[in-house]
Amino acid sequence: MASHDFSGNYMVLRPEEVGLVDLFLTLWCCDIEKRAFVECSEGKKKIHFRYRWFIFLSVLGQKILLSLAKPMSNFGSWFEQWLNLPSYNSKSWVLLLCDLLRGKLLMTDKTSETFVSIFGHLDKRVELDRDIKPGDTRYHAALSAMASKIAYENKAFIETTVRDHWKMEVLGSYDFWNDFQEKETTQAFFFHDKNDDSDVIVVAFRGTEPYDADAWCTDLDLSWYEIPGMGKIHGGFMKALGLLRYRGWPMEIEKDAKHQLAYYSIREKLKEQLQLQGNCRTRFIVTGHSLGGALAILFPAILAFHEETWLLNRLEGVYTFGQPRVGDKEFKDFMEEQLQNYGFKYLRFVYCNDIIPRLPMDDSTFLFKHFGTCLYYNSCYGGKILEEEPNKNYFKLLDWIPILLNAIWELVRSFIIPYTKGPDYAEGWLLKSARVFGLVFPGLAAHNPQDYVNSTRLGAAAIYLQLQ
Repeated sequence: MASHDFSGNYMVLRPEEVGLVDLFLTLWCCDIEKRAFVECSEGKKKIHFRYRWFIFLSVLGQKILLSLAKPMSNFGSWFEQWLNLPSYNSKSWVLLLCDLLRGKLLMTDKTSETFVSIFGHLDKRVELDRDIKPGDTRYHAALSAMASKIAYENKAFIETTVRDHWKMEVLGSYDFWNDFQEKETTQAFFFHDKNDDSDVIVVAFRGTEPYDADAWCTDLDLSWYEIPGMGKIHGGFMKALGLLRYRGWPMEIEKDAKHQLAYYSIREKLKEQLQLQGNCRTRFIVTGHSLGGALAILFPAILAFHEETWLLNRLEGVYTFGQPRVGDKEFKDFMEEQLQNYGFKYLRFVYCNDIIPRLPMDDSTFLFKHFGTCLYYNSCYGGKILEEEPNKNYFKLLDWIPILLNAIWELVRSFIIPYTKGPDYAEGWLLKSARVFGLVFPGLAAHNPQDYVNSTRLGAAAIYLQLQ
């Protein structure tokens, strides 16, 4: 049985099975389904040059990433350990050098509660905003933004932050199996925010880590599957959520303690936790940044596909930050029907010129669509409620001038924001360096979780009132 017989219409790219010569020949071959590294459903029409060009870039990018996977991982590990050295030794880099020369340098422990990822160093805040209380219209969005940010940290750090700083109950942090890559590639954690004005279980998916080649390959993958009744959906995202290689999305699967799949495990854990509460007041939220945002909105889509009415009626909302597009117009129509039937919120936060929400493109080539409510924030954190973010496909040459000017302003803003907004918004040398990087790649620099946390805190509460 083929690995995609569950879908009547599909296109699967296999970058590990193509040589460079064959890849370049793709640009001149209209019948791309005849290439060894491409599998398409029968009757696939010839693909025009623009689509072949993007397939070429996608596969080439994945091949480069796969070849650099180990160096990327090693560099990321070394760089994060270097960033954490001061917290384990003398706080000053000068004194740290002295400790090294005296042979007293303490090495870092990547599993400890004090070890912080690169995202944690870009934005060191762990406390929730004291001015946004439970019951505030911004509260769940602000809580979700922080949960999406700390989802990048290790399990001990997450548990310490949620338990000691947020005073909430930690329900677990998990690594999930990818049946196609045959390794654990997806992470998520649970916690319970229980008080008089908020009784929600939050599921936060981790996004794309900077040094994880597999995660970047998931983002770059242009494979897709068309699921009957749902439409065409990004293949990489479905694989990360728990798509089975030979069975697609069966209603039930046999439990496997070693190979937990994200969708099925999270579904069961939510049922257990919600039933333990013994009341109908407790609801749940799903959230994530970047890739994590794509998984967050795909999760209720598969719940609806399986007609999990009980769970969907307990879903308070989906809050995503810098989320890429997940499916085509049919998928959009399917999800809009679920939003109407079950009445849960879906707020899609987009910060300024972040390139990731503009991908895959919504044009005649890809036909990917956003849906739900877009909360768009400019570089002054002024918010608007829109159906679609401005400059939705990002690649118009004339738009690069204002994008570059905005990147310059963001660099200037990094020096003045602690004086205009308060010390909680001060930016360190690493984040200022990211702003400099943004002068060359503004769309990637704007994808930083820190700007999304700022957006939920500094954005006017009035726009949330419009959503009530």
